[in-house]
Amino acid sequence: MIGRLNHVAIAVPDLEAATAKYRDVLGATVSAPQDEPDHGVTVVFIELPNTKVELLYPLGEKSPIQGFLDKNPQGGIHHVCYEVDDIIAARDQLKETGARVLGDGEPKIGAHKKPVLFLHPKDFAGTLVELEQV
Repeated sequence: MIGRLNHVAIAVPDLEAATAKYRDVLGATVSAPQDEPDHGVTVVFIELPNTKVELLYPLGEKSPIQGFLDKNPQGGIHHVCYEVDDIIAARDQLKETGARVLGDGEPKIGAHKKPVLFLHPKDFAGTLVELEQV
């Protein structure tokens, strides 16, 4: 069902500082910050030869990333994202096995402008999993 790793997302308390570290210290290519109000985040993508790293920073008062940073003030890995060919088929197959899809179970449009779903971390070894249709 899952395809390649699309990205690893890291919540950061200072987006400018984290972006500078990846760009200036590690020599990575980084995108401009992109606000995603539907998800309550500002994102920066770090392009790697085989995948991406997504830096997440809270946007708005109800940002889920702020809650994560309240518990982890220095930031940390927030989720991993895997690609799927058909997000509805993947969702239905996962639900049949007892996996919990977060939210209302309907895909939302993610930062890459593609449908995404999130799966409960308690069902995947404590890791929040995002699925993105490619």
